[in-house]
Amino acid sequence: MPSTTSDSTPTVSVVLPVYNERENLEALVARLVPVLEKAVSGSFEVLFIDDGSRDESGEILDSFHVRDCRLKTIHFSRNFGHQAAMQAGLEEATGEAVVLMDSDLQDPPEILGEFIQEWKQRCDVVYAVRKKRKEGLFKRAAYSLFYRTLRLIAEIDMPLDAGDFCLMDRRVVEVLVSLPERNRFLRGLRTWVGFKQGAIEYERDARHAGKPKYTLRRLVTLALSGYVGFSAAPLRAAAWLGILSAAGGFLLILWAVGTKLMDIPSPRGWASTVAVVLFSGGVQLLMLGVIGEYLSRVYDEVRQRPHYIVRSRTGLESVKAAGMKADAAKRHVASS
Repeated sequence: MPSTTSDSTPTVSVVLPVYNERENLEALVARLVPVLEKAVSGSFEVLFIDDGSRDESGEILDSFHVRDCRLKTIHFSRNFGHQAAMQAGLEEATGEAVVLMDSDLQDPPEILGEFIQEWKQRCDVVYAVRKKRKEGLFKRAAYSLFYRTLRLIAEIDMPLDAGDFCLMDRRVVEVLVSLPERNRFLRGLRTWVGFKQGAIEYERDARHAGKPKYTLRRLVTLALSGYVGFSAAPLRAAAWLGILSAAGGFLLILWAVGTKLMDIPSPRGWASTVAVVLFSGGVQLLMLGVIGEYLSRVYDEVRQRPHYIVRSRTGLESVKAAGMKADAAKRHVASS
């Protein structure tokens, strides 16, 4: 819910990760800006995060700032990924509320008015729930399976079919930014921090133009971040499989001893032995892979590398420069 702020603070900041989206940017701005003008009377900023684009996206984004100083851009030194881009936007945004959305127009800007209304009336977090997706059958089925399995094993109550498209109050944003973990799954962290949350249903459109930038590999990586970051169930599965394997082995021993003592004919040969060995070996390798996934996340946390590296900013001061100006102002006041 809104708080009292200075006149220079925008009511809403909109964060938009961009990676090779030159076909969509003009249409995006043409739809987004009028919605924000109406919803918050022009008190907004739009932060484009250029995630190492290799097309003309960077130049187009810089030209937006010349036309409208409220449209600003952060350029990464290379492609760091969607979640890193959103993290950068959260850290740089100054609005009373911050909106996260995609730049391919699958998230319709026209429903932002509903988001803002819900935030002003009662909610600290307003997230969008996809009641219908205009995508291929395989992709829809994969997303549905992911959200439902994550909800089943997660340690928190994950909302179904809710992506990154949301509005968050300044208090929520500050908590999210303060979380130290490197492998970000923002839609999960948004749920984990709590606060008063509300949902708005919408139909997710097909891409306006261009090809999807989330490859199968990146989608799998994001899914693993959700599973590993919010559940220890995969690790506990190793213990349960170990118990079941040991129990099965014990029962086989009893069966073998019983058939021997009672002189009951039983199958002999190497096939059953090989099958048991291959099955138990496969289970062990699978569990080693699960443990390795958790260990790789720990290793990543220990290295403490930054989420991203900024090459340049358009319309934004660097955090360091802003801090130097603030320190200089304080020294001037102290000396006068």
